[in-house]
Amino acid sequence: MKNYAFCPVSPKSVNERVARLNGAFTTLIIVLFILTLNIYLMAFLAIDFLLRAIDRPGLSPLAITSRGVAKAFSFSPQMINAGPKLFAVRIGLLFSVAIILLILSGAVQAIYILAGLLGVFSFLEAAFGICVACKIYPFVYRWVY
Repeated sequence: MKNYAFCPVSPKSVNERVARLNGAFTTLIIVLFILTLNIYLMAFLAIDFLLRAIDRPGLSPLAITSRGVAKAFSFSPQMINAGPKLFAVRIGLLFSVAIILLILSGAVQAIYILAGLLGVFSFLEAAFGICVACKIYPFVYRWVY
């Protein structure tokens, strides 16, 4: 069986173009964070990821902005399964909370490593539609189950 068969499946669907815009905005915020190490930027991302992780994208500032940009530029919707994106958002939440804890502990090198990884993952989603969380899910699934 191929690895992608284990990707989380959801009865819901999301607009791939909006998800990629979310990735672009996330990448921009992470770049700003890396340049400034401003904890409020990471707290904003953590809250935004949390809102999307609990399936409340209507309250997420990045999701609202992304939907607005998609509508303003008349991007045609490209609906895909929401499961992989939900898993990715939860990984983003985990990373952003870990980064906040690292900021509070003063572990600067670890902050840069995790923020860099999160930035690369977000960039891959935004630029190429590559969901890294969906790619690693089969390994997590095998490890847990």
